[in-house]
Amino acid sequence: MNTGVKITAFAAALAATFGTAYGVGKGVGPVDEPKKAEHAGHAAQDPQKTSGHEGHEEGAPAPAAALPGGLQISQDGYTLALETPTPAVGRSTLKFSIKDATGKKVTAFTTEHGKELHFIVASRDLNTFRHLHPVKAADGTWSVDADLPTAGGYKAFADFKPAAPGAKGVTLGADLSVPGAYAPKPLPAVAPTATVDGYQVRLGGVLDPGKPGELRLTVTKGGRPVTDLEPYLGAYGHLVALRDGDLAYLHVHPNEGGPGPDVSFTAEAPSAGTYRLFLDFQHEGKVRTASFTVKAGATGKTAAEPTGAATHDAGGHAHG
Repeated sequence: MNTGVKITAFAAALAATFGTAYGVGKGVGPVDEPKKAEHAGHAAQDPQKTSGHEGHEEGAPAPAAALPGGLQISQDGYTLALETPTPAVGRSTLKFSIKDATGKKVTAFTTEHGKELHFIVASRDLNTFRHLHPVKAADGTWSVDADLPTAGGYKAFADFKPAAPGAKGVTLGADLSVPGAYAPKPLPAVAPTATVDGYQVRLGGVLDPGKPGELRLTVTKGGRPVTDLEPYLGAYGHLVALRDGDLAYLHVHPNEGGPGPDVSFTAEAPSAGTYRLFLDFQHEGKVRTASFTVKAGATGKTAAEPTGAATHDAGGHAHG
């Protein structure tokens, strides 16, 4: 066999062996990289780009999972910029802005659940919770009064969707420090009911890691079901879930339903562990917050403990 025939045969063998992966012999170039994955309205880490391969190879590390919300101060080209990172104990004014990738303050947002931006402040020990409604100035600076009852570490969360074309929802988190003597409180124990301002709220359902599940909260007063809950933020309740330890912010979606006594949500825990749930509900013109401690991954149904520490900051409901 002459040299030209040998080269032709070798090329044919290469095409037969590697043609599927690289398009050799098919008139196409290398396979395109997969598009960036998205999850629950937020850009997720692409596990294939993380590994540097188009598929997960045997013996290779598992693909990286998408991070829960609120763990980063910057994400998807947006940054939560706190102008008052060290407020005083008691009532003070918090100011912040959302900046884009160029450092410019964002002024246009998409209204979701009745607000352009949802602002949450929680203490690191998860005994204090504030759902606030800040006012936005023309230059993109937000401000709101907040009552932070004790010194110590807090975390602020901004949950929003920019009005820019193609923008996705983002939840950013940043630390607040309240100067003064600090003694963290223990996390309340798990129990099935919470009591706030004479209302009893019972929690049912299961919070499973990595698996969506229904959480059902039933509101009663004086032993009677409350069947005339009032809409709040586009639903008959608003639920925030935070993971103990790093305060990861879980996206909880309300399910359709009537004005009580049951309020239902779909939630998914990113991992096993302990979580705090904060239910805002409105009745007779006032918003109240019932708080629970929940173990994700535990056998049996979820349960929560009543606590009066995480009362709703009614003075923070101003919205422009």
